[in-house]
Amino acid sequence: MLYVVGFGSGSRENMTLEAEKIILKSDIIVGYTAYTDILKKYFPDKEYYSTGMRQERERVIYALENSKKKTVSLVCSGDSSVYGMAGLAIELSINYPDVDIEIISGVTSALSGGAVLGSPLGHDFTVISLSDLLTPWDKIIRRIEYASISDCVIVIYNPSSKKRADYLSRACDMIMMYRNPDTVCGTVRNIGREGQESRILTLSELKNTAVDMFTTVFIGNSETKVINGRMVTPRGYKINE
Repeated sequence: MLYVVGFGSGSRENMTLEAEKIILKSDIIVGYTAYTDILKKYFPDKEYYSTGMRQERERVIYALENSKKKTVSLVCSGDSSVYGMAGLAIELSINYPDVDIEIISGVTSALSGGAVLGSPLGHDFTVISLSDLLTPWDKIIRRIEYASISDCVIVIYNPSSKKRADYLSRACDMIMMYRNPDTVCGTVRNIGREGQESRILTLSELKNTAVDMFTTVFIGNSETKVINGRMVTPRGYKINE
């Protein structure tokens, strides 16, 4: 049996009861090295197999091969279907017709990070990754443009890396073609883990803010505001004063 498990932000408290139950009953935990290192703190007695960045196919195939005779958890941070391994596992499972696969959902950082900031996702929103390892930059920036025109709240994953240090700044330039530079934005780093940091700032300030791969960025819509230090996007209910 192969389970593809989203284990949330990385804190034990942010892991669902279902995810914990599946991991506990699994014989082998397979995942990206940074993720297995997190889980080893909570489940030290488990057998682990990990690979580095860009070795996704190798670890999925390893998980599929071993799940013929054992119960395997292929783990992802956040939700296993949101930029996770669920899709690739299902794609490659065509060569393993005897393997049963079950997808275990988790709490993606748009949700856990949003809770840290307040309620930035109270209305329609879109999630876009700035990583161009698998998606060309021209397609990414086009999606940023359309999301900006739509006035949806925009959540940005993978906003920066050493090779993409200016990608968030470039995205902000595009967004400011359609939104006010004073638009309320937020950032959360290391969600649910040691060293968690959060900040509420304007879109123009965000453009010049240093972030990394462990940061989730929230860009508000035209109605997003700051209330008692919290980032809030109203649902649209009319409140009688």
